[in-house]
Amino acid sequence: MKKILTSLIAILAITNVEAQHAAPRLVVCITVDQLRGDYMEYFYNTFGERGFKRLMSEGIVYRNIRFEFSNIDRASAFATLFTGANPCFHGIGGDKRYDFNDNRELSILNDPGFLGNYTHDNFSPQKLLASTIGDELKIASLGRSDIYAIAPEAESALLSAGHAANGAFWIDDINGKWATTTFYKGLPWYVDRYNSGRESLSVRIDKMVWTPSLPPAAYNAFPYVVDNRTFRYTFSEREIDCYPNLKTSALVNEEVNRLALQFLEYAGFGSRSCPDMLAVTYYAGNYRRLMDKEYTMEVQDTYYLLDRDIEQLLDAIDRKVGLAHTLIVFTGSGYYKSIEDYPETLQVSRGDFYPKRCVALLNMYLMQLYGQKKWVTGYYNGQIYLNRKTIDDEGIALGDIQRKAAAFVAEFAGVQNVVTDDALRSGNRNDGVSHLYNGTHHAGRGDLIIELQPGWKINPEIPGEKVKVVRHNAVTTPLVFMGNGLKPKHIYREIKATEIAPSVTHILRIRPPNATQSIPLPELTAGN
Repeated sequence: MKKILTSLIAILAITNVEAQHAAPRLVVCITVDQLRGDYMEYFYNTFGERGFKRLMSEGIVYRNIRFEFSNIDRASAFATLFTGANPCFHGIGGDKRYDFNDNRELSILNDPGFLGNYTHDNFSPQKLLASTIGDELKIASLGRSDIYAIAPEAESALLSAGHAANGAFWIDDINGKWATTTFYKGLPWYVDRYNSGRESLSVRIDKMVWTPSLPPAAYNAFPYVVDNRTFRYTFSEREIDCYPNLKTSALVNEEVNRLALQFLEYAGFGSRSCPDMLAVTYYAGNYRRLMDKEYTMEVQDTYYLLDRDIEQLLDAIDRKVGLAHTLIVFTGSGYYKSIEDYPETLQVSRGDFYPKRCVALLNMYLMQLYGQKKWVTGYYNGQIYLNRKTIDDEGIALGDIQRKAAAFVAEFAGVQNVVTDDALRSGNRNDGVSHLYNGTHHAGRGDLIIELQPGWKINPEIPGEKVKVVRHNAVTTPLVFMGNGLKPKHIYREIKATEIAPSVTHILRIRPPNATQSIPLPELTAGN
């Protein structure tokens, strides 16, 4: 009898270990754009037990992920999270790029080669130069895995989906429909039905109202609020920017859930022989109409409602697939966007940096050295672009003119550092500028990268417009792995954002994305 019991215990132990480390049937990557770990802490008492608190109590929790480059934004963050590489490898250095030939700013994902479904925008993920988690899953499964992404914005959707996904969906700024691109083949019938039915956002938008979900006294996390005002926001298609406004409100996350629940109901996730993947993006940043306000009741309400949306999604996954068979990966985008607009009585700003004047003076200086030509193409996003064609036609060594230009610009008031493209390409750089190398790709990088001293503002000299400083602050960003037999654990060391993707692919038992140089987190490897 004793031998039988011993054998049964051994069998159960082996079975339990195998269950813990089996590949999941479904991976759900929940990424919250502009998630702040400090806000999760400040608002903790307003949360229920099955949203944020469930993630933090039932998962492997890392306190903070660190991006290895500055000026993080939506596109660069999502590309890094899902490729396991920095922009110097995956090619997505920011949300936008500037076309100096047509003198206009374009989305980094703009691609005239593809049409939009339910949108007039032409987007594709082809500017992303590295494979994603989803791409590697598609390759490993020989196309049998289904991979979808849902997000308020196109950058989040396309970059979390990758190249080989079945589809990526975002809310169109003009019509409010769930849009996609013909880069992906096919449109699920339930998305088409949703867009055309009574549940469509465009049908409901005029009746949607955002008001506080709790009594005003419950929003007591910030001691800096100067009044006890409440709020009430409506959204009408007759108003300009109706949908962009909604997409930065607390209500957008419920819209994301509405579509996510359609996929959980009809996509057959978890029923195939190979794992499937769903990437879901929520929003937790400032409301668009309050970008110059901090410590608001609105942001507290956003987190309160997001907690309920996370609870709804986790419960739906548990019912449909089972959390025991699902890997949940929860994190944020590593930055928080706001606008500085201080009262004039506060002498906070150190001064203004004028890009147009800098470009004009630099061009005059280079004329003195090299002749009467247009040597400078322009300035964009902290970078100066020289006229490469003219430099090449005149037979001037590019590295030499870059170094002379950098030495000239470094003398401008407010400039902390100027780094040349040549220095970054050649490796002739120190550790102090590694974040500039990591955050840019050589194919689209300017000739000079300028860093300003703290407190200095960039003044574009637009007539009649007050200078506002857009801040992309790095913030504490937690990472949670939950489900699929993982045992709860809290890890207090900081990890790199590039370590997430290879950790997910390790659990999926597939090779990591092709540009990552990071290895899986040790807490997620076998035996832990």
